[in-house]
Amino acid sequence: MLAMKPADLDLRRSVAYAAPQWIGLVAASAGLSVVLSAAGFPAALLLGPMLAAIGFGVSGAAIRVPKAGFLAAQALIGCLVAHAVNASIVRTLMADGILMLAVVGVTVLASASVGWLLTRIRLLPGTTAAWGSSPGAAAAMVAMAEEYGADPRLVAFMQYLRVACVALSASIVARLFVGDAPAGLPAPVGAPEPGAVLATLAVAALGAWLGRRLNIPSGAMIGPLVIGATLHATGQASMSLPDWLLALAYAAVGWTVGLRFTRATVRATLYALPGVLAATLGLIALCGVWAFGLTFVLPIDLLTAILATSPGGLDSVAIIAVGSRADVSFVLAVQTLRLLVVIITGPLVAKWISRSLG
Repeated sequence: MLAMKPADLDLRRSVAYAAPQWIGLVAASAGLSVVLSAAGFPAALLLGPMLAAIGFGVSGAAIRVPKAGFLAAQALIGCLVAHAVNASIVRTLMADGILMLAVVGVTVLASASVGWLLTRIRLLPGTTAAWGSSPGAAAAMVAMAEEYGADPRLVAFMQYLRVACVALSASIVARLFVGDAPAGLPAPVGAPEPGAVLATLAVAALGAWLGRRLNIPSGAMIGPLVIGATLHATGQASMSLPDWLLALAYAAVGWTVGLRFTRATVRATLYALPGVLAATLGLIALCGVWAFGLTFVLPIDLLTAILATSPGGLDSVAIIAVGSRADVSFVLAVQTLRLLVVIITGPLVAKWISRSLG
C-alpha cells in the first residue's frame, strides 16, 4: 500500500475537522432563522446565520467562508436589489444629492469624532480606533489600516461589530414598521424561470468581475446591481433567482460577518469592548436622530430614512430594505454615496487623527 503524502493527510484532517463545525453552524443558523422568521424579522435569513456565526467564532471555530463564496453572495444580492432599483436612483441623486451629501458628511464627521476620542483616551493602541471608526468599507479599512501600522485584528473587530450592530438594530426597526408581514425572502424576485435565472447568473458573474476589475468599492455587489438594474429598467432582462440560492447568499454574508468575531480578537479587545460598543451604539443613535430630522425635509418615511443613514453594512442594509417597506432606491442612493465618500475620506481622516495626536 502506498504511503499517503503529508499534504494529502493534512487536507483530510482539515476536512474532517471542519465538516462537523459547518454542519453545526448550518443547523444553528437554520434554527435561529426559523425563530426570527416566526417573530417577523424582515432579515431573518441574514440575522440567523450572523448570530450563529458569532457564537461559533467566539467559541473558537476555525472555519471561514471562502472569499470567492462571499463575493458570489454579494453578486447575487446585487442582482436581487437590481429588481427593485431602477433609474429612479439617479433621479433621486440628482434631485436631493446636496442634502444626501450633507447627511453623509454628518455621519463621517461623527465617526471621525468617535475615532479621535477613542484614540485620545488610548482605549485602543496606536491608530487602531481611527481606522476602526470609519463608517463603512470595512474590508478596505482593515486592509489599509495594516499598511499604516494599525492592528488589523482590532480594526476588523471594530468594523464588524458596527456592521453586526447596524444589521441587528436596522432589522429590529424594520420589524417594528413591517408588523406581522412575512419575514422570509422578498417577493420581488418572483417565480424563477430557467431563462431568467441563467440571465441573472450571467449578470452576477459579469458584473462582479467588472466591478472588481475596475476597483469599484464593493464592486462584487455594485457591478451586478448597476448592470442588472439597467437591463431590468429597460425591459431587456428580468432578475430572478431560486429561493434556496438567495437563502445561501444571505447566509454567506451573515457567516462572513459573524465568523470575524474570533476568540483571540474578543480576548484582545475585552478591556475596550464597553467603550467600543458604547461608541458604536452612540453613532447608530446619532444617525437615527438625523434620519428623524430628514423626514421633515424630504418626502420619505422614517424606516427609509433610518436604513439610508445607517453607518455601514451596504449588503446587509440592502437585504433589509428589499425585505421591508422601505424606498429601496433612496436607501441605496444614500448608502452608495456614503460608501464612496468613506473610501475617499477614510484614509485621510485616519491619518489626520494619527498626526494630530502624535
